[in-house]
Amino acid sequence: MNRLIPALLASCLALPAAAQDKMTLMLDWFVNPDHGPIIIAEEKGFFADAGLEVEVIAPADPSDPPKMAAAGRADLAVSYQPQLHLQIHEGLPLKRVGTLVATPLNCLLVQADGPVKTIADLKGRKIGFSVAGVEEAMLSALLKANGLSLDDVELINVNWALSSALMSGQVDAVIGAYRNFELNQMEIEGRPGRCFYVEEEGLPAYDELIYVANPETMDKAMIARFLGATERATQYILNHPEDAWETFSATSAELRNELNKKAWSDTYPRFATRPAAMDAGRYAAFETYLEDYGLIPSVNPVSDIAVDVTAE
Repeated sequence: MNRLIPALLASCLALPAAAQDKMTLMLDWFVNPDHGPIIIAEEKGFFADAGLEVEVIAPADPSDPPKMAAAGRADLAVSYQPQLHLQIHEGLPLKRVGTLVATPLNCLLVQADGPVKTIADLKGRKIGFSVAGVEEAMLSALLKANGLSLDDVELINVNWALSSALMSGQVDAVIGAYRNFELNQMEIEGRPGRCFYVEEEGLPAYDELIYVANPETMDKAMIARFLGATERATQYILNHPEDAWETFSATSAELRNELNKKAWSDTYPRFATRPAAMDAGRYAAFETYLEDYGLIPSVNPVSDIAVDVTAE
């Protein structure tokens, strides 16, 4: 009998590994610290433990990921809560299925020593933006809350060069700047900036980065496993931020610089610790806010916007 044990062990070890489910994730932009839990889940083997082989793709055009998910050409896409509300009203078949960054990162950025001390000071000034639609909508709401409108400012598309346009004096402010990136970039360049935090200027709090999928084609069980792996990764990051940074930044030489290290420190406390959990009140409040400011024609029920894939 004892002679059979080694043979049995050998035969078990020779069995092929269980097949992993393949899924495609479209990022919102090139890999950066905002995507920490995704990269750590891959590098630490948490996706593999969940039986997943995840293909992570950075888009050539940042507007493509939600469209790819809506068309069923990606299982998941990283997107933005404010953008999701607008896109659903435009007819895109999308729902929020998970959260990556659970607080706003967006801000209205000005030079710290410049003439803009309050949002009301923007009257007659130039404001840079990168993404038509969602950023203009948020700016419109911010201005309206401070007695102004889009007619009181000049909008300039600065084509993603937010901080450089501001530092060069091309514009007096930029909307769509991230407090964990552009603000740090200006500090590094010796031209300190100052953020007007959108959630302190009248906008309801929202999830900055979310995972979206087509509700008609999504595999809820597979997405739940993906979210479980990223939750495990987030726990690891919170418990071991320096080691997690080393693991994350080792994946690309382009990540190992002062800006990304500063951004990592500012970003990791904002990762969703329960990425599958859904705050229905948050989505309802933001939908109502957009309707109140005339940015959407009607109010959709939360069930049309977001779902907890682990609850069904």
